[in-house]
Amino acid sequence: LSGDLHYQDTFRLFAQFMSELEDGRVNGPRPTDEDLADLHQAFFDVKMNLRAQDSVTARVGRQEMYFGSQRLVSVRESPNIRLSFDGVRLIYKHDWLQLDAFATKPVAVNQHYFDNEPNPDTNFWGVYGVAPVGFLPGSNVDLYYLGVETDQKAFQQGKNRELRHSIGSRIWGQKKAWDYNFEFVYQFGSFGKADISAWTAASEVGYTFFKAPLRPRLSMKADVASGDSNPKDATLGTFNPLFPKGAYFSETGLLGPANIIDIHPGIELEITKEISFVGDWDFFWRESLGDGIYNNAVALARAGNASEARYIGSQAQAMIQWKISLHFTATATYAHFFAGDFLKDSPGSDDVDYISVWLTFRF
Repeated sequence: LSGDLHYQDTFRLFAQFMSELEDGRVNGPRPTDEDLADLHQAFFDVKMNLRAQDSVTARVGRQEMYFGSQRLVSVRESPNIRLSFDGVRLIYKHDWLQLDAFATKPVAVNQHYFDNEPNPDTNFWGVYGVAPVGFLPGSNVDLYYLGVETDQKAFQQGKNRELRHSIGSRIWGQKKAWDYNFEFVYQFGSFGKADISAWTAASEVGYTFFKAPLRPRLSMKADVASGDSNPKDATLGTFNPLFPKGAYFSETGLLGPANIIDIHPGIELEITKEISFVGDWDFFWRESLGDGIYNNAVALARAGNASEARYIGSQAQAMIQWKISLHFTATATYAHFFAGDFLKDSPGSDDVDYISVWLTFRF
């Protein structure tokens, strides 16, 4: 439930309330499953028009943020509770350029009534710019710096204070039937007394047969995120995806983008104008044999010292979406995860079946 108040083109006041419930889960709700009622967003904007095509907006308060493909900064769609931040954000817009600068704290979720507060243990700041690439028609480039400071962060190397800086770039666009998205990030900083040196490269290329029956789009994704080669040395090599989207590789959310290599072919079909189908198969390996695997919250899911195997497993997924009307959309997903050699070496690691059905109402 939200309310949005505007005064001319210079002032905006926005508030949004939320209530997320969970029932029936073994061991009860996780931190991102349930919040009885709270204030999800509450901010005001002050906008200054510099010239006809230039403006600067100052946004102060609790707000959602997402940038680019939401690989590093996301609203965290898929878990029951979306992510918001408390802080200040400056937004500069030109006719071909947008530049964001912000200093925030992520909001810590508590399960009772109106008890969410900024996380006292984490600071998050950065600058993010988006502009077209003049010499490549249809292309755009994102350039950004993101900084995070956490009092206690855990990796296989241990638990310690983390100060991490991320410098990244993203090139994306569409040229006729081709679409593409490439992103590269390098991270440095400190983890206790250790240095941080981590990186990731992500890619997606698609081709759409516009004139063929069902308008098929074939795609190939390939991602690699560094792991820590030696948890006992003075360098932490595990990539930290910061605040990634909840369904990073798929709706199941079993694996996160740290110490991982994945190859992900897929196909999309337009059955009718209202019904679409997506099928894909994702294959996963460990980037470093000295590190374990992590979930979307960058928490260690399986330690790496129990197995020398690199192959984690694969997942086949099928999704059907039906646009019932202007306001209603129904979606159904089925996925099966096949445990690979690394998981089979860990006790209690079996195949996983995932089924979800949901109805979306937009107004």
